[in-house]
Amino acid sequence: MIRVGIIGLGHWGPNLIRVIGDMPDCRVTVICDRVAERRARMAEKFPGALATPDAVDVLAGGLVDAVILATPTSTHYQLARVALAQGLHVFVEKPLATSAAECEELIELAEAKDRKLFVGHVFLYTAAVRKLKDLVDGGDLGELSYVSSTRLNLGPVRHDVNALWDLAPHDISIMLHLMGSSPLSVSCSGLAHLNEHVHDVCSLTLQFEKNRMGIIHVSWLDPHKKRVMTVVGSKKMVVYDDIEPLEKIKVYDRGVESPRDADSFGDFQFSYRYGDMYSPRLEEVEPLKAECRSFIDSIQSDTRPLTDGYNGLAVVQVLEAAELSLLNGNGRVECASPDRRAILRYESFADV
Repeated sequence: MIRVGIIGLGHWGPNLIRVIGDMPDCRVTVICDRVAERRARMAEKFPGALATPDAVDVLAGGLVDAVILATPTSTHYQLARVALAQGLHVFVEKPLATSAAECEELIELAEAKDRKLFVGHVFLYTAAVRKLKDLVDGGDLGELSYVSSTRLNLGPVRHDVNALWDLAPHDISIMLHLMGSSPLSVSCSGLAHLNEHVHDVCSLTLQFEKNRMGIIHVSWLDPHKKRVMTVVGSKKMVVYDDIEPLEKIKVYDRGVESPRDADSFGDFQFSYRYGDMYSPRLEEVEPLKAECRSFIDSIQSDTRPLTDGYNGLAVVQVLEAAELSLLNGNGRVECASPDRRAILRYESFADV
């Protein structure tokens, strides 16, 4: 039985504690939040757990084997560092930390302590993204050309991080997963409308090797919720609409081809292919359950999860480069070199 404590019962924490509490091989032993009303509400559901406003009771109280951090981004590094130093397995909500240097320190500490460091990139555990990955790896789409994504909503507006750090980690994690690598460079532009120090709208361009590109647009100032990703390959194209209740994935047998040989400009005509569209069947599982199950399984079987510390580092490296571009004229910023053994670890996992 794995004893689990959770710190942070705001927006996402209650969902995490619900899933962990339903697992037969886990027991919620400590719940922590500074807001008394939140603690009281969760204490009713977990009467046997210690309810406390102090994170020290979770991290150093000897009551847990693993801790889940669903706290503001700025607190992730410090809390995770203390938890790992105490010999605890750690689940950190995205993003892992606020800099690549912090991520690397957490990874090194986790390895030194032989503890699991897990990052909450929940979209990698959805049936739709798993299907996308299967289509890419299976060659159904041909050679990838570009991936574009849009994540829009009206709120919730954050004060501790901008829209880049709050919303883009989801799409960056998916994009790196599909591309199988980190980008060579990143550029980013944005708009700080509500607060001159916090960007509400951000657009990123990621340049990958083999002449591939990624485009990400995020905002919490739009009137309609939208979560759409388009994956364009040399053979087929896919549209992934996360809001769509039934047909989240649609595969289009469409494309544009240029002539192989042309003697004159008149002969140089592009040909367009308009084939069929189909929506593959998805084996739906609640993503949060699959994510939490992966965390617990990695502890019990001592295996490396899909969203480990290196996965979290790769996403933060992109965010860090994008932030630098955003604050310095929107120019292109090189991403960290993948030779740090950190980044190119996107194998397919049969158990995910």
